Amino acid sequence: MQSIATFLRKWRKEHGYTQQQMADFLVVHRTTYTKYETGVVQPSLDTFYLIVKILGVDPMELLE
Repeated sequence: MQSIATFLRKWRKEHGYTQQQMADFLVVHRTTYTKYETGVVQPSLDTFYLIVKILGVDPMELLE
């Protein structure tokens, strides 16, 4: 099973966004978003669902 960090990076790249753009959407510092993608820090559930909403992806992919 892939990690949340792996999916965040994959989804962001598929949608053509930079880490800075994602950070701006989430109103967090870019380094905070980078930590989500590297697995240093897990996004809160609220933040994760916001990311899913922004990117329009199915969070159930994490369970496959």
